[in-house]
Amino acid sequence: MFHSARLAQFLRLKQYQTLLMKRIATLIAILFAALTAANTQPVSSEIDDPNGPVIKFETETISFDSATQGTVVVKEYKFTNTGKSPLIISGATGSCSCTIPDYPKQPIAPGKSDVIRVEFKSEGKMGYQDKTATITSNANNGVVVLHLKGKIVAAPPVKK
Repeated sequence: MFHSARLAQFLRLKQYQTLLMKRIATLIAILFAALTAANTQPVSSEIDDPNGPVIKFETETISFDSATQGTVVVKEYKFTNTGKSPLIISGATGSCSCTIPDYPKQPIAPGKSDVIRVEFKSEGKMGYQDKTATITSNANNGVVVLHLKGKIVAAPPVKK
């Protein structure tokens, strides 16, 4: 009898400990969620400096209609710094290794223009393509995504 009473007491203690651990885990999860939500601030790619630089492209999308597979398509995106301070482009990345943007490394003065050159290597590609170049700068309007669109067609068969 003594043995079964101790066993019952032990089992009740284990159930209580399990219930207590579940409640503590739930409390920690709720506390973590509340702290995370309280510290979250909206992220914006735009800066509100009225005297800052602004990058303005003539067009952010260029279509090349069609190109033969294996050719290299090169397009230039003209832009102007319409802001009030120098524009510094800190990076440009292509959507894949076949898309290579080249950007000016020197600051662009207010009112001045320049170009970003995007090269698309079509080898191994077929059909409609929409390649992007993501431009990062200190501009008020934040990150800009340029699109290079067109259709890649098969090269004509080589005559023997």
